[in-house]
Amino acid sequence: MPNSIANHIAIAFGVGGPNSTISNACVSSAEAIGHAYQQISQGRLSIAVCGGTESLVWEATMAAWCKLRVMSTQNDKPEQASRPFDKHRDGMVMADGAGILILEDMEHARARGAKIYAEIIGYGASCDAHHITAPHTSGQARAIQAALDDAKLAISDIQYINAHGTGTQLNDVTETETIKMVFGPLAYKIPITAQKAMTGHAIGAAGAMEIIATALSLQHGILLPTINLHEPDPLCDLDYIANEARKQRIDIALSNHFAFGGANAALVLRGI
Repeated sequence: MPNSIANHIAIAFGVGGPNSTISNACVSSAEAIGHAYQQISQGRLSIAVCGGTESLVWEATMAAWCKLRVMSTQNDKPEQASRPFDKHRDGMVMADGAGILILEDMEHARARGAKIYAEIIGYGASCDAHHITAPHTSGQARAIQAALDDAKLAISDIQYINAHGTGTQLNDVTETETIKMVFGPLAYKIPITAQKAMTGHAIGAAGAMEIIATALSLQHGILLPTINLHEPDPLCDLDYIANEARKQRIDIALSNHFAFGGANAALVLRGI
């Protein structure tokens, strides 16, 4: 059962509230966090355990993804194979992973003396309604704009983007175009990270892993680099923080998450 992991957590910790599992490809854990955020912001919950896990690095699954021709073939140098936004990228690198957050109402967190890393202030989701494997800018843009609207922010308020950045030819160009569509000329002034260059693509867990990293960037003032970016694709001409982390204090960040099937999710985080 896909929901067995969530059920075991509930049993282990005596969590008697709503228990649900979202299976929506690469946006699964981002949507799980977004759903928990909505439940808390609507006053339905005070605290939630949310996130995701994935383990796809085994023969049958790898064969299926290779059949889709979205996997990198740079096997002789695996540490350099994941290279989002680089001219010589040729696909993603599959990864296992997990990320779990304790999300709660601000007053509830402060009352129990919790360490607060960041605040989620906006969430948006959409569907391209276009193609099973090919992403589309308009659907992605709708999710980002919905998150900005939910956070009651203007495009000028976003200071950092943690991109979906898978390293496939089509994804990286489409995401670059989407960012330009939403932010216009401001897109060139926003630092952007493609975290999957370092972690690989953990599919259903990727969203949670990247939201956690975004929260830590807000807390510590360190923006993660996009490693292996040595020759930028001319069609991907934004500031992708190439190869070295950047010390920069930020207050507001956007985390992008897109999936096969055209599912899109975006979350806006604020530093504390």
